[in-house]
Amino acid sequence: MSTADFDRWQTRFSATDGYVFGEAPNHFLVACADLLPAAGRALAVADGEGRNGVWLATRGLAVVSLDFSPVAQAKARRLAARHGVAPEFIEADVHVWDYPEAAFDAVVEVFTQFSAPPQRAQKWAGMRRAVKPGGVLIVQGYTPRQLAHGTGGPRVEANLYTEPMLRDAFGDWVIERLVEEEVEMSEGEGHAGLSAVIGLVARKPG
Repeated sequence: MSTADFDRWQTRFSATDGYVFGEAPNHFLVACADLLPAAGRALAVADGEGRNGVWLATRGLAVVSLDFSPVAQAKARRLAARHGVAPEFIEADVHVWDYPEAAFDAVVEVFTQFSAPPQRAQKWAGMRRAVKPGGVLIVQGYTPRQLAHGTGGPRVEANLYTEPMLRDAFGDWVIERLVEEEVEMSEGEGHAGLSAVIGLVARKPG
């Protein structure tokens, strides 16, 4: 992560005492609750202000909330305290963090599309490694059609997700859900309005 990117996100998270992407979990993640394990460990990748990691923790999972922004993680700690849960917060760049082998029953990545293609490949390789055999990976992101909406996400098409991209990256696993849709998003000021999104749930063989 470049210094400029770090500074930009620090500034964005510092600009308000509120939560840029809201306090509620991502809609696709909630819709996939039936596919999540009832117990075990979960990793929330680039968890930002903690909305998804905290929600996973309220379901009884032991959560690692990974993000590079200390400002965002301070907000996440406050959110966790309000919900009476205690995820483990790790401050690190999600592209170069040493993802442990087969350590998590669920790995969740929601709107982490600041990753350029080479970074994305590195991140996804780490995420794949971290899932236990039989565990699930949940990904939600914007598609290139989002560029016409301008209601959130990067303005760089190469950073956006497509069905062929996700199938190429995770098609050797059991794909339990792959949904491309346009939905009205209401996830803080950062994700608001009609949005073109894609969501994947893949289960690691074994």
